[in-house]
Amino acid sequence: MKPGTGITLREIAERLEGELAGDHGNIVISEPASLREAVPGNISFLAHRRYLKDLQETRASAVVLPKGVSFDRLPSIRVDDPHFAFAQLLHLFYDLPYQSKGVDERAIVGRGVQIGRDVTIYPYVYIEEGASIGDQVMIYPGTFVGKGSLIGDHSIIYPNVTIREGCRIGRRVIIHSGAVIGSDGFGFVPYKGEHHKIPQMGGVIIGDDVEIGANTTIDRATIGNTVIKRGTKIDNLVQIAHNVSVGEDCVFAAQSGIAGSTQIGSHVTMAGQAGVTGHIRIGDQVTVAGQAGVTKDVKEGQTVAGMPALPHREWLKAMAVFEDLPELKKKLSELGNRIEEIERIVGDKKGGDGYGHKRDSKDPSP
Repeated sequence: MKPGTGITLREIAERLEGELAGDHGNIVISEPASLREAVPGNISFLAHRRYLKDLQETRASAVVLPKGVSFDRLPSIRVDDPHFAFAQLLHLFYDLPYQSKGVDERAIVGRGVQIGRDVTIYPYVYIEEGASIGDQVMIYPGTFVGKGSLIGDHSIIYPNVTIREGCRIGRRVIIHSGAVIGSDGFGFVPYKGEHHKIPQMGGVIIGDDVEIGANTTIDRATIGNTVIKRGTKIDNLVQIAHNVSVGEDCVFAAQSGIAGSTQIGSHVTMAGQAGVTGHIRIGDQVTVAGQAGVTKDVKEGQTVAGMPALPHREWLKAMAVFEDLPELKKKLSELGNRIEEIERIVGDKKGGDGYGHKRDSKDPSP
């Protein structure tokens, strides 16, 4: 949509495949906004019932609501998932039609580079020989594309990205600023007290519809390929080591890391600062909690937390005990003192030494 224009509520409902409540289809909406910040002309949404108070007070002209919520003060569009619907709204209002700007004369393009139709390659991009750039690809300034690498159709490579030689980037991939794809894996062999580099001769394969955050690093394989499969979304500052395989539709939050040769299933979620050791398997539908450290295989469908990572319920029980450890230690110490006192008293009454041994009547010791 062009800036400064609007779209009717009826058109929005049709695009969202939602149900328009009431006869308000001709209301013109200028842009989306949050419930608290909305003003007349805006449309907002209710993502969770905890925001019902904000819904009652919003100044928006219309709202997107989940089915089943009773609210009649403003015109509304009822949908199954308001959060997803609002994401589509942002696309509807802010996505601009793609316009090719061609290859800037200040870009450096090597011999034998194949460039598709309607590309935009900005100044100071460096593309080495034998690389291949698909249709409608956008490559921003300061980006390096190594020898023989491939970037698929409709992908966006933001400024200062490094894509080393022999990497394959799928279609509709988004790589944010500062990311490094295909850097050497951290491979060394100790010999006679020194660390000797293992040549990293493999590549990286990024599937379609993957998004890679700023300053994230994905290392090339020693041999073979490091693989990120279709639809996976990777946050900023994530480290993925050599020969890792990541399944489809995974989500990795910032500062998480995966060590070498680990196999990650599909639909896996790793929260912030979570870590996974090398050479293990993580099953499908696994959730790794924030700052968890996974040191062994995890079966599909589990949620794990802590270091070393445990099933979430077990970890919660352990944390409940952990919080009480100082008090438990104090009680155990007191209990030990009481037992020693009881043993001493019992020993005195029996004429023993306090440990159940009777003294010899002729024994001069006290």
